[in-house]
Amino acid sequence: MMKVKGLVSAMALAVGISTAAAAETSIGVVVKIGGIPWFNAMQDGIERRAKELGVEAEMIGPVSADPSLQVQAIEDLIAKGVDVIGVVPNDEAALEPVLKKARDAGIIVISHEGPGLENVDWNFELASAEGFGEAHAKLLSDETPDGGKYAVYVGSLTVPLHNAWADAAIAWMDANRPDIKIVGDRYGVAENVDDSRSTALDLIAANPDLKGFLAFGSRAVEERRKTGEIHVMGPFSPGQGRKMIHSGVLTGGFMWNPAQAGEVFVTLGDMLANGEKIEAGMNVPGLGVIDPDFEHRDIITDNLLEINKTTVDDLADKGL
Repeated sequence: MMKVKGLVSAMALAVGISTAAAAETSIGVVVKIGGIPWFNAMQDGIERRAKELGVEAEMIGPVSADPSLQVQAIEDLIAKGVDVIGVVPNDEAALEPVLKKARDAGIIVISHEGPGLENVDWNFELASAEGFGEAHAKLLSDETPDGGKYAVYVGSLTVPLHNAWADAAIAWMDANRPDIKIVGDRYGVAENVDDSRSTALDLIAANPDLKGFLAFGSRAVEERRKTGEIHVMGPFSPGQGRKMIHSGVLTGGFMWNPAQAGEVFVTLGDMLANGEKIEAGMNVPGLGVIDPDFEHRDIITDNLLEINKTTVDDLADKGL
């Protein structure tokens, strides 16, 4: 009987150890909007890296870019008791209270494209705002040797990173190409195809010397037969833009790999959940060697990919 009891106790202990070992980090990542290629690729990266590390991770993509839907998704993750919440914010100010609630509950918070957020453990970027905006401005400059006008689209006037890119691009153009004038300031229509199209048509009609769009405007350019006359550049999905790049409707642009960003969410989340400290000079998979801004809790690297006729097919074939 003693031997049987001992065996049962040993088995119970083994089961307990096995259960403890099986406990895994749980991560929920709330993105701007679901069902579009950019965030589909990010989801692939999240799921792939989660499988590699043996952690539980999911992506939540709201049905529209409404900040209140992101707030609700984060509330749900808090109630679920996840270890880590990741977020790609639509409106930083709208998310601060719920992110504070998450951190007060002991949940680690990581953001991407949220450099102004206060209630986060870390924000990471695969491109600096200055480098990203300036790269697009230089491309526009190269394609517009004779001067003219250009327009700038952003996702909305409340998306901080989009507006930081615009600030950098506009500043570079003002300093280096004063002969290319901006039309208005910027237009917060880039998350909506119909709004982008109608705004582009209006701008083309009102500005015969319009030479470029920094962001989306390709449909309107194609409709008005301005291909080759008006240059459209900005971050876009290579899979969606492949035909337009080859036809000349889209000039090109720069991007980072959203799948890589998804992987970083999981990598950083698992590191922080396991008590690892972020240190200068450490090599983080997906980011490389980092030089963190500890005061503002930002990790910014430059991992830009150029999208043009030479590179677009390979990027699209990778599912981007």
